[in-house]
Amino acid sequence: MRYNRKNIKFFLIMVLMASCNLGNGPKDTLGEVKALNIHDEITIGEIQKAFEDGEYTIVELTQFYLDRIQSIDRSGPTLNSVLTVNPDALSIARELDEERKRGRTRGPLHGIPVLLKDNIDTADKMPTTAGSRVMKDSYPLIDSPVAAQLREAGAILLGKTNLSEWANFHSSYSSSGWSGLGGQTKNPYDLSRNPCGSSSGSGAAVAANLGVLAIGTETNGSIVCPSNNNGIVGIKPTVGLISRTGIIPISFNQDSPGPMARTVMDATICLGTLTDVDNNDSKTTQMGREAYADYTQFLKKGSLKGKRLGYWATPLRDNVRMTKVMEEAITYFRENGAEIIVLDNFIYKSASDHSFEVLLYEFKDGLNKYLGNLGEKAPAKNLEEVIVKTFSDSLEMKYFDHELLKMASVKGNLKDKEYRTALGAMFRITREEGIDRIMNENDLDAIFSATGGPAWKTDLTNGDNFSLASSDPSAMAGYPVINVPMGHLDGLPVGISFFGRAWSEPILLAIAYDYEQGTLHRRTPRYLTSQE
Repeated sequence: MRYNRKNIKFFLIMVLMASCNLGNGPKDTLGEVKALNIHDEITIGEIQKAFEDGEYTIVELTQFYLDRIQSIDRSGPTLNSVLTVNPDALSIARELDEERKRGRTRGPLHGIPVLLKDNIDTADKMPTTAGSRVMKDSYPLIDSPVAAQLREAGAILLGKTNLSEWANFHSSYSSSGWSGLGGQTKNPYDLSRNPCGSSSGSGAAVAANLGVLAIGTETNGSIVCPSNNNGIVGIKPTVGLISRTGIIPISFNQDSPGPMARTVMDATICLGTLTDVDNNDSKTTQMGREAYADYTQFLKKGSLKGKRLGYWATPLRDNVRMTKVMEEAITYFRENGAEIIVLDNFIYKSASDHSFEVLLYEFKDGLNKYLGNLGEKAPAKNLEEVIVKTFSDSLEMKYFDHELLKMASVKGNLKDKEYRTALGAMFRITREEGIDRIMNENDLDAIFSATGGPAWKTDLTNGDNFSLASSDPSAMAGYPVINVPMGHLDGLPVGISFFGRAWSEPILLAIAYDYEQGTLHRRTPRYLTSQE
């Protein structure tokens, strides 16, 4: 059945326990199990109304999610999507309940449980590891701006999610969602299939309602691909809209954190809380930056009418079944007043080669700086020491070769001509000769394409098996992209990506919201295992 928020009925927690082995739910002061009106697709707005109506407290909601993580992630289906649970989550929830009793609410995220990808620093009892066994005991002393802004907004940092180790920049081949520290994350729609990466745990956890929303990070596809495979909404904003300070890096010019949620509205609410300027991240202080504290103002039905949308068909190639799903989306756009312009391929293949050089240089530079900022308690002094410890660890080396670490280690510094040339060429091909050119020539409001194909079988022997991807242009240009569920193939979700010029989040969000509200393709996962 297609999910429709207007029609779905609330399920009592007792029913959920019977169907999902949730165990004991939140308890009142008498020690009795208290039933909560929480369904698998619950939104921020519904939770805030429940708080206001006294249906449950923030403590009770937090306990519900802690129990759900234990039941679905650690046992039962065993998604393996959450690496660490915050031991202080309930005490934080109590403080936020007290604030609410005193008449203070910090905004729509007050009391909302949020999961963070485990490459984002938090100054608490949770380590920040990037999934590497080398980093398992790394406890940063300062919150990242992302974590600090979420806390200030009243969110509860519920835990850290598993990820592709080092955000999937470690080996010549790999399985998305695998880390030496956390093992393999599973896809909640089919436990034998891949959640995609590197924000794999964030995507799987949000799809399974182990948190109301999550924060992922993307260098190239690492928010939109897990959003595609897990049937959720993912926003990778323009590089510089959200600070990257205190995030274990790959690329200064391509990395960005971003929200992942079950609805465009929830992801958009989160986005606006994260846009403060950070003087330690020069991308957030660049000329021309356009940021808003509230992006929900742009979410309006009817936003497709009059829009000129460019359809980039190249990623689909000869994929007949995906093309059929895409044609249904195109028909919907036209029926709702949008004009569709079919685009020739507008990104030269050489851009990917330039990007790879950039990533090698910037990974070495960025990781060395990150480790240096950890001070005396850093688990490794630099990339070279990370390599020594990784290659001497049999569990780290069991499946994958970690050769990218070595390739990065031999690069010079960011003043090298090879680096500067590659960076300039990458930006030229993807920006002025790429996205900006094609949009100007065709007077486009946005470009769309299939985000990816359905999830593939997880294979630790051969690695990932991508059928298609469309994240290259926006990733290499540093421009925004949003994934929204587009449909299903054999019960597996597939998504559509909307992308465009720098700082075009308002128009992309408007288009994505209108499409989502008119189609409602999101379905709740069932934790099946195919017999193929």
